[in-house]
Amino acid sequence: MGDITSNLPIRAKSEPVKFGHALRDSDFLFDPSYRNLNHGSFGTIPAHIRNIMRQYQDRAEAKPDPFIRSRYPELLDESREAVAKILGVPTETCVFVANATMGVNTVLRNIVWNEDGKDEILYFETIYNGCAKTIDFVVEYNRGLVQSRCVPISYPCLDEDIVQNFERVVEEVKKEGKRVRLALLDVVSSNPGIRFPFEAVTASCKKHGVLSLVDGAQGIGMVKLDHLAEVDPDFFVSNCHKWLHVPRGCAVFYVPLRNQPLIRSTVPTSHGFEPLELPGGKKRVNPLRPNDKGYFVDGFQFIGTVDNAPFLCVKEAIKWREEVLGGEERIRDELIKMAREGGKLVAEALGTEVLDNETQTMSASAMTNVALPLPAEEIKANGEGQEVHGYILDTLMDEYQTFVAIFVFQGRWWARLSAQVYLELEDFKWAGGVLKEICERVSRGDFRKSI
Repeated sequence: MGDITSNLPIRAKSEPVKFGHALRDSDFLFDPSYRNLNHGSFGTIPAHIRNIMRQYQDRAEAKPDPFIRSRYPELLDESREAVAKILGVPTETCVFVANATMGVNTVLRNIVWNEDGKDEILYFETIYNGCAKTIDFVVEYNRGLVQSRCVPISYPCLDEDIVQNFERVVEEVKKEGKRVRLALLDVVSSNPGIRFPFEAVTASCKKHGVLSLVDGAQGIGMVKLDHLAEVDPDFFVSNCHKWLHVPRGCAVFYVPLRNQPLIRSTVPTSHGFEPLELPGGKKRVNPLRPNDKGYFVDGFQFIGTVDNAPFLCVKEAIKWREEVLGGEERIRDELIKMAREGGKLVAEALGTEVLDNETQTMSASAMTNVALPLPAEEIKANGEGQEVHGYILDTLMDEYQTFVAIFVFQGRWWARLSAQVYLELEDFKWAGGVLKEICERVSRGDFRKSI
């Protein structure tokens, strides 16, 4: 088989493509009846990138060993180089993992905790639950060597309030005779979908000698990250399959050279791991071709036999975004604008408000959070939270052919909606009407009839 055909669909080059429904219909793979207002959960890809991925898969099936053992590492390096440019970091600091949770697990399972039992992991109240449970496991597994502590957040607030809360908790830990070993923080939190001041918190970590682990699950392709080398976190992971239009699952995992010795093993451990010593001076053979990329990069190059075709599509997705959508800056600016304006339309329909602060730093992303007009205290008092949540989601999917993330935060019900290049403000206006109708049905008790 020949080389991968990556020619983009022929279209007029006189001006950048217009975002909206025409782009959705020409480039994306949605069922015509479905409105995707929840890009932030699973992302999606244009047909062009789907076709590229399938070509890579076909190449792997045509000649499995030559492709997987020889050609795949070369193509992987090309994608590593392309994503490193987006982040503004050296190629040798970037590898790929399946998703952001895998990256967080890799860091937390590699850290060697001090034997005096004084280490603590700090995380913020808005942590993604999968990562929170990873911390719970690490605390449980290490049996007293490390503990965890939550940094509270009271939204809406200013970015400096979050930093001050963090530093206050760090001081609390010190006064108790313990040490903050690592802090887990977001680029954009999940629920609510809020732009987090990860740059300032990372700087605070440096000041206090704390390792910073940045969960950018919602990050690359949505917010500006080409200053990552300047921010200089100790560890950073970001899903490419959410906002960068890369197939699921693919995340870039960045570890600066100074910290790569801390990552002794991939998760799961595979051929790249080198034991410090084995009984009798034995040495285990690595069946893969030797290279000069270093222990860190070599270890993540091949973990096991899975379909890593999405990793190879990163460079093609970046190219598509540049040549068709007009580049990263245009995409970011348009999506943030759409999310802010769309959120206002939904809030107007519901008679509520958007979650934001006076400086609008909280809303500097492609997601918007709008309060729902639901009797939160009554629902909680009746113990009906799960029933209401399930009813809303099922109704959205079954009756309205859409999905909106629904969650309770600080005693109030919220809806999180995503802006994307295939949407228009009309979609948000429509969503506002849908959510209003469903909330009215919940208030009438219709959800009880479905139990």
